[in-house]
Amino acid sequence: MSDRESVWNTAPTSAPAQRADRYVSGSNAHPAKMLPAIAAHAIRTYTKPGELVLDPMCGIGTTLVEAIRHHRHALGIEYETRCARIARANVAHSVRHVEQGNGRVVCGDARQLTQLINADLHGKVALVVTSPPYGRSAHGRVHCTRETGERGVVKTDYRYGRDPHNLAHVSTDQLLDGFSKILTQCRTVLRPGGTVVVTTRPWRTHGELIDLPSAVLATGQAAGLVPAERCVALLAGIRDGRLVARPSFFQLKNVRDACRQGIPLHLVQHEDVLIFTRPEKPSAMSQPLCTRRERQAGTSRCGYPRSHRKTRL
Repeated sequence: MSDRESVWNTAPTSAPAQRADRYVSGSNAHPAKMLPAIAAHAIRTYTKPGELVLDPMCGIGTTLVEAIRHHRHALGIEYETRCARIARANVAHSVRHVEQGNGRVVCGDARQLTQLINADLHGKVALVVTSPPYGRSAHGRVHCTRETGERGVVKTDYRYGRDPHNLAHVSTDQLLDGFSKILTQCRTVLRPGGTVVVTTRPWRTHGELIDLPSAVLATGQAAGLVPAERCVALLAGIRDGRLVARPSFFQLKNVRDACRQGIPLHLVQHEDVLIFTRPEKPSAMSQPLCTRRERQAGTSRCGYPRSHRKTRL
């Protein structure tokens, strides 16, 4: 597969197989981990060995691990203390097995990104790879009676934490406001011509569709970034020309429950991948940030489509 194709074949094997012994014990505790092959594909495509890769919401450090293993330098910001601790362990584990590349994890709020990153790194980042949190749509893990000794199915690791200020626990509008601040500061730390890769997907809540990819696209533009590509990263394998789905227990349950209620729900087979660049010339970054009132009004200056909020099926 060409590195520049718009469909990324990023799930030839399952997520556990991709992580295997490359991640430390406890890494599965994060409720919405990025598929390692997605981060790896972005890193191979948009950077060269020795360049700096940033994930401002790094979770357990998937982007950082893949950057180090591809001989890049990696920097991550993580809000939750527990995840930051796991990310540091994963970075250390990777560095021990790779001769080139290094990584660092800072525990803090990415909405203050420029304060958390040393000033001498501003304008030096070649690539940002990240994903906004999916909040209540995260499925977590399930354990059966045979594993737990308890009757029925036990659900674990389905929360990002309990801090109400975490973007995973706020409304869609607040999430987009926070993500806009993050992307604006990513533009500051990016080198001219640098790339931002955001993976995201729509979700449904109470029978309504939240078109998060379209909203994130508008958010990136409002932050002064230039849309360059829109790709698809597969979450399903390909066998004999057909997709082989690898759904979680809860994805299957939610789809089956919806179908019984007459809602035409289907398994999610891909992530939307939105690719932005930082303009080479400062004058090209003149698009102003929009206010919440402008976004709610759906004005042309802001660029947020009204449909990003909720579309009832």
